[in-house]
Parts: sequence; structure tokens; C-alpha cells
Amino acid sequence: MADPTDGFTPVPLHQSNFEVQKPYDVPQNQRYSHINGVHKLWVYSTDKAHTTSSHTAPRTEIRFRGYDYSSGVWQFEGYGYVPSGTTGVSIMQVFGATNRATTLMVRVYDVLESDIYNRWFRLNVIHDADAGIVKIYIDGDLKYEGPDNGGKSHYFKFGVYEQNNSSNYMESRWKEIKVFKK
Repeated sequence: MADPTDGFTPVPLHQSNFEVQKPYDVPQNQRYSHINGVHKLWVYSTDKAHTTSSHTAPRTEIRFRGYDYSSGVWQFEGYGYVPSGTTGVSIMQVFGATNRATTLMVRVYDVLESDIYNRWFRLNVIHDADAGIVKIYIDGDLKYEGPDNGGKSHYFKFGVYEQNNSSNYMESRWKEIKVFKK
């Protein structure tokens, strides 16, 4: 089986490329830590949005800066960990679409992978913006391939963002984050 990163080139990532978005009324260290290469992001269903003007659900996410794209083939790769008890949450997004905010949300609902909790898994998300196709790989296995939601400007995000039927406490951990371009 071919590796999802075959034929892709990694882009350089620096700390300045990682922008933490967290509830606006709490300090960053109360919703995010980065220790020994592991990004830990958590949020409560009672938290506020990430800005005072936002009407969206609570989140603690990292938004990639410097790699917004409107064309080409781009890929996110990271090793994720979701503790049991976390549910109803998006852990990764391809932001940007025509009639909605996102092209793709990878949500924890036990759908793509039944054994997702309490283990490190490798997540690869490939977005071919020119062809309008998104692919999701978990541990190297293709789990989903389908159309994107259009749009002219995209970027990657990862962390926790409350969705439907969420748990009170939501957490994900990430390491070895990479972005690739073809």
C-alpha cells in the first residue's frame, strides 16, 4: 500500500505558523499546552466562542498561518489522540467553502474509525482544490473520498471544536504535525 505522502513535498513549519484559537475569556494556558512536542487542546461545552463577535460553538484549535491556498493539492498530516469521553467534536478542518464555513470537518462520532479512542492514530487529509476532492486516511488506510464544498480560500485547522451532541469536556492531542504540497 502506498503512503499517502508519496509524491508530496513538506512545507517548512515554524511556531509562527501555529495560531491558537481558544475561548476569548480565558488565558491560553487554560485551554492549550505544548509539552515535549505534544499539542494538547481542550474546551468545555460551556465555554465562550473564540472572539466576542463570533456566534460559533466553543473551540480550542490551531489555525495554520502562512499556508492559505486557493488551488493545488495540499495535505495535512498529524498523529492524533482522543481520550475516551470526548464526543461530538471536530478534531480537524479544511476551512473555506462556497456556501458554508468548511470544506471538511473530521468529527469524532465513531463513523470513519470505530477504534479511535485512547490511542495515537495517524491522520492524513488531502485536499485537491483544483479537482474539488477530499480524502481522509487513518493509519494509512483510505477511509473517505468525496467532493469538497467549493470555495476560493482554504487552510487547515486542528484541535477541538464543539459540534452536535458533544460531551461537556472535549480534548485532542497532536504531535508530528506536517503540511505537504504537491
